[in-house]
Amino acid sequence: MWNIPNTLTTFRLCLIPIFLVIFYLPYQWAFFAAAFVFWLASITDILDGYLARRLNQSTPFGAFLDPVADKVMVSVALVLLVSHYQSLWMTVPAIIIVSREIVISALREWMAEQGKRGQVAVSQLGKIKTAAQMLAIIGLIWQFQPWMVTLSYVLLYIATLLTFGSMVQYLMAARQSLLSNNG
Repeated sequence: MWNIPNTLTTFRLCLIPIFLVIFYLPYQWAFFAAAFVFWLASITDILDGYLARRLNQSTPFGAFLDPVADKVMVSVALVLLVSHYQSLWMTVPAIIIVSREIVISALREWMAEQGKRGQVAVSQLGKIKTAAQMLAIIGLIWQFQPWMVTLSYVLLYIATLLTFGSMVQYLMAARQSLLSNNG
């Protein structure tokens, strides 16, 4: 169970309280440090999946924990950003992104119970959405320059559109099972 990918995923979970504390520190460098911790978590997200496949170290524990770590880290970051920016422009995308994660998690669980988990596997659109989302969150946390915040908002809205699009894609893939009278 304790292989490199699972260790990276667990490390990502351990970064969450560190990220939270750093975000609220009353120092000029705190936003950069918080953005760095979020970036580090994002890198471990990329690495753990790559290494699990490359080293043939996929485990049921890792398959469970990896999406949990991703969703918790992103949700915590979005809640902090909504609190920090206190803007409808931040709140609406955060609600859409978090809501989509809940819907898709429930859909994947239900499809797994139906023995059809493969129909709602991670898609390429979902990976692009994740990349845009991570870059947007890093920029919105760091807020180094006004142009960075503006670009990060643009990326956040691109990620939000991709989030909605990938949710529709997953729901369409599961449509026949969802509308079936056999369940």
